Amino acid sequence: MRNLNLQIIRKAVLILCSLFFVLSSQSQELETLINEALANSPEIQKFDLKYKIASEKVNEVNSLPNTEFNLGVMAVKPEMDMPMERFRVSVMQMLPWFGTITARENYVTSMADAQYIDITIAKRKLALSVAQFYYQLYEISAKQKVLDKNISLLQSYEQLALTSVEVGKASAVDVLRLQIRQNELLQEKDVLIQQYKGIQAALNSAMNRDYNKEVFVVSSLEIPENDNFFSFDSLSVNPELLKYDKLYQSVEQSELLNQKESAPMIGIGVEYINQDNSPMITSSYKDMVMPMLSVSIPIFNKKYRSQSKQNEFRKLEIQSQKEHRLNTLEAELSKAISNRNQSRIKFITQQKNLKQAKDAETILIKRYETGTIDFNAILDIQELQLKFEMNQVESLKNYYAKTAIINYLTN
Repeated sequence: MRNLNLQIIRKAVLILCSLFFVLSSQSQELETLINEALANSPEIQKFDLKYKIASEKVNEVNSLPNTEFNLGVMAVKPEMDMPMERFRVSVMQMLPWFGTITARENYVTSMADAQYIDITIAKRKLALSVAQFYYQLYEISAKQKVLDKNISLLQSYEQLALTSVEVGKASAVDVLRLQIRQNELLQEKDVLIQQYKGIQAALNSAMNRDYNKEVFVVSSLEIPENDNFFSFDSLSVNPELLKYDKLYQSVEQSELLNQKESAPMIGIGVEYINQDNSPMITSSYKDMVMPMLSVSIPIFNKKYRSQSKQNEFRKLEIQSQKEHRLNTLEAELSKAISNRNQSRIKFITQQKNLKQAKDAETILIKRYETGTIDFNAILDIQELQLKFEMNQVESLKNYYAKTAIINYLTN
């Protein structure tokens, strides 16, 4: 049963990580980054070592108490005619009550299973973190492309304005305003470059590699027609909740162990007594061998009764913690779904606005053919286009970032 549970958990990790990848064409690059992060993360290695330590404790508890050896030698012999012993040797082995060792193994195994859940949670959180950084880098990269396109557009307007100045259809002020706007966009691009370096360094840090190693992101993303979501019931398989189930099982195993340890212990041994030769001994066997049996009874077992009460309280505590965490996850899931829906709505709205702004731009440019052109209106339309395109990129990034959170919570 334990191996089956661990196989299910491992499968869940693989499914979760794959869900970060299949959202769009960026899958291969993001998959590579996440796999590298999982392989190199000291945090994952820390939890893995904790799990190995917990698993090794099974061998520690699968043992009997220390065997007792006793040796006694007669240091001073009194003057007596009766036979005197020279020395005595005894060995005693205490044996726990039937099933106690098995109960210990089950308890330690249940604790190790809880430690393995920690590995699963850490891997999922790391995969989510890498995905979030990746989408931030995509947003910055996409915004840089938008700025480059708008700068190129302003440069074409500047040439148009210079031509218009020569024929008296525009003033030098129009040219200067277009140049100033280009400078502002170049400044925004430089700021984005610095932001990209900062996020890139954070991603490399999460992956445990050189902070300045270059990260390449996908060139474009699209919002799918249908959203990927199962149901709120999917939260029940979230490892953050499964951990409480494992902890609850460990308390149950702790109580079974407590009941076994409250039972008597049996000791089996033998004692050998070596004696001097004496005329009083008529038998051919002058030495003595005595089998021994002892019983250790916990008469004062208040400690075990107290442990049982503590275990009951622990189970109630774990149930309360699980309910609280479930409520928190449900709230986070509701918020992520709402934000993702908002991102889809904003993206579609910005798409419509952008089309209308381009139509307005086309109308203004056609006026140039009739001999008039309003460069102030051109700048206003260009600024609107830039705003809509930037908002569209941000909505796209938010959509995928929230989708990653939803996948983390429900898969």
